[in-house]
Amino acid sequence: MARNAKAELAADVGSFTHDPLGHALYVYPWGQGELVGIDGPRRWQREVMIEIRDHLANPATRYTPLRIARASGHGIGKSATISMLVKWALDTCPDTRVVVTANTEAQLLTKTSPELTKWQNLALTRDWFRVSATSITSNQPGHEKQWRADLVTWSEHNTEAFAGLHNQGRRIVLIFDEASGIADKVWEVALGALTDADTEIIWLAFGNPTLNTGAFRECFGKHRNLWRTAQIDSRTVEGTNKTYLQELCDTYGEDSDIAKVRVRGMFPSASSMQFIALSDVEVAQSRDIPAGLPGDPIVFGVDCARFGDDESVLAIRRGRDARSLPWKSWGQVDAMTLAGDIALEAARYHPDAIFVDAGNIGAAVVDRLRQLIPDTPVIEVWFGGKGRDAELEPGVTVPTADKRAEMWTRMRSWLRSGAIPDRERLRDDLIGPTYAFAADDTRVKLERKPDMKKRGLPSPDWGDALACTFAEPVMPRAVPGYLDPDNYGARDRYEEL
Repeated sequence: MARNAKAELAADVGSFTHDPLGHALYVYPWGQGELVGIDGPRRWQREVMIEIRDHLANPATRYTPLRIARASGHGIGKSATISMLVKWALDTCPDTRVVVTANTEAQLLTKTSPELTKWQNLALTRDWFRVSATSITSNQPGHEKQWRADLVTWSEHNTEAFAGLHNQGRRIVLIFDEASGIADKVWEVALGALTDADTEIIWLAFGNPTLNTGAFRECFGKHRNLWRTAQIDSRTVEGTNKTYLQELCDTYGEDSDIAKVRVRGMFPSASSMQFIALSDVEVAQSRDIPAGLPGDPIVFGVDCARFGDDESVLAIRRGRDARSLPWKSWGQVDAMTLAGDIALEAARYHPDAIFVDAGNIGAAVVDRLRQLIPDTPVIEVWFGGKGRDAELEPGVTVPTADKRAEMWTRMRSWLRSGAIPDRERLRDDLIGPTYAFAADDTRVKLERKPDMKKRGLPSPDWGDALACTFAEPVMPRAVPGYLDPDNYGARDRYEEL
């Protein structure tokens, strides 16, 4: 290419510094070769590019982080979108830093990387950058280390690439491909890349919504005010196999998890091994408080924690109502303080039983409560103790591997008719644990707390506190004579008349 032609190309491409759609329409040979029959990006791709353009073109928003999340069914062209945006970012801003990661190394190297290479080679600017399996680097002498895109694998113990992503005064693009499968810890560390001042920062998270827990799910939930989101039904996108997609919906049902995840771009009701479904929790949090029986006992459940990020929690349940009487939580308190506060709550509500997690500081809490309120049954609960059979579904009883699994199984069944506080922390705790079966038998076993923390989830203190209220049956309170079982065999008082 002649020098003048190269200068004209650079000037033209430079004019799209804040316009990824204009860049895509300019640099690719639409309608020719591999792109025959295609006149430009798909509608949803254009919408993402326009969002980026409008954000960067506005001086008031240009240097605030832009976060875009898209949850979709299969086949909509996510990898192509990522590739076009990576190419735009590199072409139009000197010394741009791009980091791309995915749910697995296989996804990154066998799907994302080949697509990046394809679009790089299709572009008019293909000779501006050098491509390898794990990077795209500038051919500009002296800029290859700072003007680049890197494909980075991750683990919860290897997040340095995200922690060190800074490029003040220039441009940062962070891309999560198949974002639902990326650990929460990686998302947390990536937040550090959003702190540079006077920097164009774009964070893109795309993927099938395979999990209804985790950071990707929260982009559409409690963090939706921070993200620009959309959920895309594959049947509405140009170029998808609509006959096959409709067949999935017809076969499994529009509201099945298969149709939701693979076609409709919706999060499933329950992840594959999730013990308690999000839908059951949300219904329990919005359910009108059920009318209880006169003799429903008041039961306290206490999950004990000492220090660190975990909390000690008091859950209060009366029959099917675990919402009316307010729960309490404590951070970093000792056993004596915790026992004293629980005793005050007991004086207020007069529980029929108090079940206390005996691990950690729990044993000391039990001893102190027995001293403070000797007339109230205080029962220690050992989560690792022997589990008994518990009802999993109506009419379905399963063996459990330990006491914790037993309590959670009983709680899971109760949630279908109970009412619980509308608290995000409680919701997250209840839907967090997965389950499996104990080795060499059929007993249900709940995910261990250390394993949850490896996935970036906190200890389910609120969930464990509510589960403690199901540790043992509690006798009803005094009831009217006509409800007292002892009177069922009494002679009819009119019998002798």
